[in-house]
Amino acid sequence: MRTLILGGARSGKSALAERLASGFDAVLYIATAGAGDNEMSERILHHRERRPSHWGLRETPLALADTLRQEAHASRCLLVDCLTLWLSNLLCRDDESRYRHERAALLAALGELPGEIILVSNEVGQGIVPLGALSRRFVDEAGRLHQDVAALSDRVIFTIAGLPQLLKGEL
Repeated sequence: MRTLILGGARSGKSALAERLASGFDAVLYIATAGAGDNEMSERILHHRERRPSHWGLRETPLALADTLRQEAHASRCLLVDCLTLWLSNLLCRDDESRYRHERAALLAALGELPGEIILVSNEVGQGIVPLGALSRRFVDEAGRLHQDVAALSDRVIFTIAGLPQLLKGEL
């Protein structure tokens, strides 16, 4: 089963993903963020403190498909938090071939891996069009990525104010 959970900042999407994953005996949390500053370090700490201590953790800022291929098992839930940070990591490297490779590899992997995979991502396309070229590209690429991942997902949930809104599949 593939689940995509979308929502804005502090919408409750990560907490929902963690609740869904808690129904599995074996969970691996795949974190795409790096602690680049104090504020991000605090966010990461908050997420860590909320997760059960028996869950595994794998930090994967770039090669997400490789990690999914290595870690996916029929009896394990993989929780990826989050796709938009992963996308930012790739776009900020300014290596178009790496970005295209990693994106294609992720989409290919999602279609063939065993087990439960829950993907969390920020919905950023509901605001104004950003002024900067990189910001506009990020919004465009996130939107395209979300559409492609949603097409491969069995379930898509939009979360707002802590309330999950089912867009595809069943809760």
